[in-house]
Amino acid sequence: MTRRIIHIDMDAFYASVEQRDKPEIRGRPVAVGGSPKERGVVAAASYEARRYGVHSAMPMSRAVRLCPELFIISPNFTKYRSVSGQVMAILRDVTPFVEPLSLDEAYLDVTENAWGEPLGVNVAKRVKAAILEMTGLTASAGVAPNKFLAKIASGWRKPDGLTVVAPERVESFLQQLSVDVLWGVGPVTAKRLRACGIERVVDVRTADPEVLRNAVGSLAEWLRKLAVGEDDRPVEPSRPSKSSSSEITYAEDLMDLARIREEIATMARDNAMWLGRKRLTARTVTIKVRYDDFVTITRSHSHVATNDPDDIAQRAVTLLEKTEAGRRPVRLLGAGVHNLESLDGPDHDSEGPQLRLDSSG
Repeated sequence: MTRRIIHIDMDAFYASVEQRDKPEIRGRPVAVGGSPKERGVVAAASYEARRYGVHSAMPMSRAVRLCPELFIISPNFTKYRSVSGQVMAILRDVTPFVEPLSLDEAYLDVTENAWGEPLGVNVAKRVKAAILEMTGLTASAGVAPNKFLAKIASGWRKPDGLTVVAPERVESFLQQLSVDVLWGVGPVTAKRLRACGIERVVDVRTADPEVLRNAVGSLAEWLRKLAVGEDDRPVEPSRPSKSSSSEITYAEDLMDLARIREEIATMARDNAMWLGRKRLTARTVTIKVRYDDFVTITRSHSHVATNDPDDIAQRAVTLLEKTEAGRRPVRLLGAGVHNLESLDGPDHDSEGPQLRLDSSG
């Protein structure tokens, strides 16, 4: 049986939530993120802002230069998680096979669904309508026989888009795609592929195997499958937490080692408290240090699983000894916990990986 997979992607999620809740900024260019005076970064940009070239992960100072009338809002992740919960509840009413990828996107396998609807496009229409009615926000949807195609399709006609790639349309759809859309191909890999004359997805099929391996290494076979529209990965409804982390970019570089230790300890304790709330423990503690020249290093330590704040904080602080913090200016610090285990047993249904970014960064 041909699967019917839907990828739901909320449109400019953080920015759209803010525009919904603040009528005075509707229709205006909006960026959610940190202050341009304190090395802030754009977490999300409204479609009005995107027309100026503003996009996520861009330094806010550059965003303001591109769009001087940009309206900047500090992120409110508690609110975004609440809205995300509403969206995911709608999806799970349709099918138990829901795989969240982040707060604002998820896969659904609707081959069988609560509505008994045989057409994926009709399910997608009803889901989009339910999201709009419940949250006041729009979502774009892609419907296809597999996850790879569904995810590309959801971004085809944003915002508020709906694109269907029926089995008989897969080949014509693939013919339109550049190599950038291939799963696992980032800007650097795409550049290497183009240097080899591989411009489009379908060019992967006819590429010399040795040339392809030299360009992408172990990804070669995977990309060949995607190039013919094959992707047999199932929608996985239970994605237990694999990690939790937090990080802060500082307005002024840190040099004082005592202050750096205090910051790392605070972040580590924050992660430990999160573990406690989720009834999880962690075997691995990590820290991240970015120096003033943007060189970034990570250090980790694995031991007996715990969620004790003192233990996790001490391990994080000890890891600082393996860095040059205190001897080199520090721009960013982060701490995280990994290799998580549930206190409620293997069937505990926890949420996906967490990243908490301070609004100053």
